[in-house]
Amino acid sequence: MRGQTQTERNQQIVREYQASGQKWPATSKEMAAWALRERVWVPHPDSLIARCAEQLADAMREEYYLDPQGRTVRTKHAARVTLHGEQLNLWDDIRTADRTQMQIAFQQRRKQIVGDSRQLKNDVDSFNENANTGKSIQLVLDFTQDVAELEIVDTLSRQKRWGPPERPSRPRPPMATV
Repeated sequence: MRGQTQTERNQQIVREYQASGQKWPATSKEMAAWALRERVWVPHPDSLIARCAEQLADAMREEYYLDPQGRTVRTKHAARVTLHGEQLNLWDDIRTADRTQMQIAFQQRRKQIVGDSRQLKNDVDSFNENANTGKSIQLVLDFTQDVAELEIVDTLSRQKRWGPPERPSRPRPPMATV
């Protein structure tokens, strides 16, 4: 029999937390505090490095700047690549990264959105078919209108901060000479 993965072990800890009669529903912090108190989760040096790396990645995902057009843009982007047979998440800055890095990062983020959407659809469908006692919850996965609305809000917000964009001045017609 194979050993448990860290994810499977953590899922087991959550089940142990529930079985112990602790408050439920609960936050992950409450569960973590219980797991540390009960010594069912003990940090390993590798897990500390992994946790630090996660926190650094989280921080990079939350770093934004205003581009020359006034849009809020994420500064750091990760691209999962294979180098020398090892898969790595290489982070780069959108302001200095090359096109290949950014194309990989954008494709991978889009794939994550598709995967999240598929899982959300599975969850909604399962709830509707197996647990929902009321009207079915409808899920729309076409985000075109949502993105357009957010772009309008962003544009209005930029105009509120800096005023409407300047219109290029038209050249004046030549003055008549007498």
